[in-house]
Amino acid sequence: MCACLCVALTFAPLLPLTATAQNIYRLPELGDASQEILSPFQERRIGESIIRELRASGAYMDDPEVNDYLDTLGHKLVAAGNDTRQDFEFFAVPDPSINAFALPGGYIGVNTGLILLTQSESELASVLAHEITHVTQRHLTRMASSQKDALLLSLAALAVAIAASQSGSSSSGQIIGAAVTSAQALAMQSQINYIREHEYEADRIGFQRLRTAGFDVTAAAVFMTRLQRSSRFADGNMPSYLRTHPITTERIAEAQSRAENAPYRQVVDSIDFHLVRALLQSYVGTPREAVAFFEDALRERKFNDKNAAHYGLAAALLRTKDYDRAKKEIAGLDKELQHPMIEAMAGHIMMESGDLDSAIARFGKAVERYPNKKQLVYDYPEALIRAGQFQKAIDFLERQIIRFPGDGPLHQKTASAYAKLKRSFKEHAHQGEYYAWLGSPQAAIEQFDLALKNDRDASFQEKSALESRRQAMQAELRERDKLPGGR
Repeated sequence: MCACLCVALTFAPLLPLTATAQNIYRLPELGDASQEILSPFQERRIGESIIRELRASGAYMDDPEVNDYLDTLGHKLVAAGNDTRQDFEFFAVPDPSINAFALPGGYIGVNTGLILLTQSESELASVLAHEITHVTQRHLTRMASSQKDALLLSLAALAVAIAASQSGSSSSGQIIGAAVTSAQALAMQSQINYIREHEYEADRIGFQRLRTAGFDVTAAAVFMTRLQRSSRFADGNMPSYLRTHPITTERIAEAQSRAENAPYRQVVDSIDFHLVRALLQSYVGTPREAVAFFEDALRERKFNDKNAAHYGLAAALLRTKDYDRAKKEIAGLDKELQHPMIEAMAGHIMMESGDLDSAIARFGKAVERYPNKKQLVYDYPEALIRAGQFQKAIDFLERQIIRFPGDGPLHQKTASAYAKLKRSFKEHAHQGEYYAWLGSPQAAIEQFDLALKNDRDASFQEKSALESRRQAMQAELRERDKLPGGR
């Protein structure tokens, strides 16, 4: 079947809408019964609802470095096509299993296990190009045109699994993956065949997108072949990606044929690809195991990029709190290349070691050079707050919120800084925006109420703006309550 998460769920049999599903996951209304096809706006609203649940459950990876890289790579592929005005957001899922999926509205998730499995940037790009095509060809809408109610009920069932994962354990992503797989397993054969048509279409159009973007066109066939071979030794534990993307000999042959007919092009992986994979590898296992992995890789020269291996070692050493060795690794990297991920890692090591003055100086210079790098945008005010420079942190954060008004973590940091200065109105207003970003309108309203009760430091315009925002949150709650079961 195709990886588009809600496409797969659309074809689950009609499930009883339990009170649990109704209460946990309040899906947006999809219009009156006469409207057979979902509009792009409706798809986006469904996707936004799901992504908020993923954030709240811990199945959305909170790592700006990884998500920024995926978003940059993904939008390079989006720009290579002229078939959509769709907004896209690419994000990582902290799950070692091999999977990728598309949500309605242009949200595309990639498991960290899949990123680590890829051996080249073109392989990863081939997966993203495939998922992008599921969105641009509107496979969800084409399949849900006569099954709108089934879509709502299936998504509600998914919500129960998401809620079950809200313990924040490392298996939360696997719980969601299992829910997706279970829903897919219930699909009828005729519908499976229909989805296969979409897989072939995603392969074909994704290939054109991959070639136009300048990546290695042989990558798709190479990655599919490796997955197919690895599944032979899985002992029944087939990767999730293969359950949602059945790789047949025919699909591989077609991918190879397309590549053979395309002009040869040598493609060099970006340093960003190697650094991100090294960062993800530094999270694997215990801190000492991560250090040992990179030490072995450097000793045996088992690395695709030496600088990335040293970066990964620095990240692993940070986990062990061996700050002196970590600083030495960064010092060596500073002589080899300039990169925002190196800057962020250096500042983070300084900050965690207690050298706040050096961290602030490094972050300050780096954020001027790389103003759009989210990791730096988050870390610089964090260092200022730890150093007690609350007003300076607030000034910086308020400027960033103007640039990124919907960024929840920025609002949370701003709330923290205002709390230190005992400015209650601003503290609760920003905390409310953070809860709104998480998809918790009731919690957001409670924070807005607290702000309006402690409004001595607020202007008339600020209070009026917050009251309007509070009303918007109340309207969102009323809209959710229109669904069966209410709150």
